[in-house]
Amino acid sequence: MSILETKKLSRSYGDFKAVDDLDLTIAEGEIFALLGPNGSGKSTTIKMLTTLLAPTTGDAWINGYNIKTQKNDIRRIIGYVPQMISADGSLTGYENLMLFAKLYDIPRNGRKQRVEEALKFMGLEEVMHKLAKEYSGGMIRRLEIAQSTLHRPLVLFLDEPTTGLDPIGRNVVWEHITALRKQFGTTIIMTTHLMEEADSICDRIALMTRGKLAIIGSPADLKASIEKEGATLEDVFIHYTADNLKESGSSFRDVARGRKTSSRLG
Repeated sequence: MSILETKKLSRSYGDFKAVDDLDLTIAEGEIFALLGPNGSGKSTTIKMLTTLLAPTTGDAWINGYNIKTQKNDIRRIIGYVPQMISADGSLTGYENLMLFAKLYDIPRNGRKQRVEEALKFMGLEEVMHKLAKEYSGGMIRRLEIAQSTLHRPLVLFLDEPTTGLDPIGRNVVWEHITALRKQFGTTIIMTTHLMEEADSICDRIALMTRGKLAIIGSPADLKASIEKEGATLEDVFIHYTADNLKESGSSFRDVARGRKTSSRLG
């Protein structure tokens, strides 16, 4: 059963179409990735689906709610972890989550238990009373995921959740994200520039270029589509976005580097 659907979803800035007639259907409980070069429309799509940006044309529904006419209903059933840090470094992990518990209108008599459960679930119970600015990059990401899932959303949006983390930090973050799906049935929709991560984690991938959907399918289907022996997801990326990369003057290495968040996350 699908939990998210878009119909000719588009966003324009003057004559420039950042997202162009995007049609997607995402099933309940999927881990689904949007891949593509910088400027391909991934983050714009996420912002429209999280009601932070109004579409120019087209439509979308999450769990039956319309992103244009039922924004408040959608905000109650989704979680969103942006690229930029959303935790307050001057507060402890516990204080950060208590603040979000109030914002999500979690009943007062159940807030403390819900916050402590979330911190334990994300492996942060031993540092819950330390200031967030003392956390490692991986801990900050786990704290932000705990914040965004306190209300147990049906859909969790992650915009490049592990960029800037070392392999150990990435693995820990993904262990906890996949545990969310297992325990609560959460649907995960993410963007990433890390091809190996998308290959190993995602059920399906949509590859975007110039605001349009180039191809969609499982990692295995995508690799089979280019008819290259031993093809990797990096090969698929280059195959479908080569013209886009050439026009922008970027190399695959430039794209994979992302938005240089390593200095931010540490």
